[in-house]
Amino acid sequence: MEEGGQRDRGRRAPATAQAEERRIFLELGEQNFDAICLSTYRTACKLRFIQKRCNLHLIDIYNVIEAVRDAGLNAVELNAGISVTRLENLVSSLFNQLSKRLPTTHTINPQQSTVLLVEFLLAPDSRLTVLSVKAMLATLCGGKLVDKLRYVFSQVSDPNGVLVLSKFDQFLREALKLPTAVYEGPSFGYTQTLARSCFPQQKRVMLNMFLDIVADPPQCLIWLPLMHRLANVEHVYHPVSCSYCRSNGMTGFRYRCLRCRGYQLCQNCFWRGNTSGSHSNKHQMKEHSSWKSPATKIGRALSRTLGCVSSREPPHPVYPEEPERTLNLANIVYDMTSQHSHIYYTKCQKVIPTRSINFDANKQKRELIAQLESKNREILAEIKRLRAEHDAVCQPSPEKGSTNPTLLAELRLLRQRKDELEQRMSSLQESRRELMVQLEGLMKLLKAQAAGSSHSSPSRPSPSAVRSVGAVPSQTHMYPPQDSLAGVGGDVQEAFAQGPRRNLRNDLLVAADSITNTVSSLVKELHSDDSREEEERLLNGKERGTVLFPTIFFYCIYAVLNHLIG
Repeated sequence: MEEGGQRDRGRRAPATAQAEERRIFLELGEQNFDAICLSTYRTACKLRFIQKRCNLHLIDIYNVIEAVRDAGLNAVELNAGISVTRLENLVSSLFNQLSKRLPTTHTINPQQSTVLLVEFLLAPDSRLTVLSVKAMLATLCGGKLVDKLRYVFSQVSDPNGVLVLSKFDQFLREALKLPTAVYEGPSFGYTQTLARSCFPQQKRVMLNMFLDIVADPPQCLIWLPLMHRLANVEHVYHPVSCSYCRSNGMTGFRYRCLRCRGYQLCQNCFWRGNTSGSHSNKHQMKEHSSWKSPATKIGRALSRTLGCVSSREPPHPVYPEEPERTLNLANIVYDMTSQHSHIYYTKCQKVIPTRSINFDANKQKRELIAQLESKNREILAEIKRLRAEHDAVCQPSPEKGSTNPTLLAELRLLRQRKDELEQRMSSLQESRRELMVQLEGLMKLLKAQAAGSSHSSPSRPSPSAVRSVGAVPSQTHMYPPQDSLAGVGGDVQEAFAQGPRRNLRNDLLVAADSITNTVSSLVKELHSDDSREEEERLLNGKERGTVLFPTIFFYCIYAVLNHLIG
């Protein structure tokens, strides 16, 4: 199998794959991680970069378990070799499923991620086994460290839940290939005594003891929890300035000197050994992964003093030591002769009726699940019924409204009232236009009389002019009623100028005032003539009707306006 994997890799060595392999290590060198003095932080930063570059930080351990199961690797021995083609199919399925889960705003290139990851996994050693693939994928994927260690423990423990030291040694051999791939082998390379040094005082290592790696990791795996802490603090902001680079605010870790008061460094300056003033690299520094205001610190200190909160939280949940045993159905026989089926366990040709506690517990769980599902179906049906009733009330059908006699009667009354209002409006508009045309004619006649009286003796208006004035209303019926002043003179338009929401009664009163002013001015012009001629005309009585005409005319106009207004 291993030889087949090597042959597959030999056949699969195109220029594109080699370029991708070189590119990821070139990009790693451009990050200048080698300037970090501390090997632990240097290794964690490099592996974190590889994790994000290959998009493995978007895949958790449960996605890895599912892909391994679908690839059929659970039925293969851990020490069995795996070909490159099978590895490519496994990694490709991981990223294809990831691209389906991601939102449309965040897309990846599954093929490119597959090439990058496969070439990185094959970089330290081309002879891969099932255990090496599981170990490296479980170490580099995202998610919680506790869940990843639980999966690793399930691969290196026996059926009783006890760690098998030889399997754990193989896991360390494969997992430590990752620091070697990023050129950190001298610091975290594999040695044969590593497995025993991780748990020196313990003979039986159970799950919870194995999970203590989270809080107190061995020296060979100290970079693993640090890589997860790096991922957690990538976007943490500290509103304080660095004492060396003087940057406004810090992102990531913050380091505070326990000897120099108020001396704080950002993670870039601390990792590279930058110091200033009286501070020295030999001083003890405290690492902070979050920012807490002074008021918050005082409150938490008082709470610890008063015993309101626990001073220390457990590093990981406590799990049962004994693994859950699955029900063995190999020797179960059902007795179909009785009313209810009884379970019998056959051993040494003796039939002994027994009841499995686990079976009863599972039966109760199934019954409870069935009850909850039934209740859920009832609730969904009730919600559906209420929604249908609400839609029926809010959106009545047009057929239902057309057959309602009360609604039809109300609609007929509304239409009839609308027609009456429209007829009334038309008649009012027609009357208004007739009045405006009459007033225009009469005002023209008055102006003509006033102009004649200034040049010659006033004369009585001719019957033809009176007839023309009287005939005006009959002509107005030739035009359709309009709510405008088109066709009338400027005096009437000024008197009946339309404003916002004008009233007919107010327009008529304004017109009456205008006519009164016009008549008054006409009387003044008539009295401005020579007094003797006026007295002679009065004595002779020839033009008495002319003098009395404005008063009579005003009385007639007033009567017409009063009739219209009333």
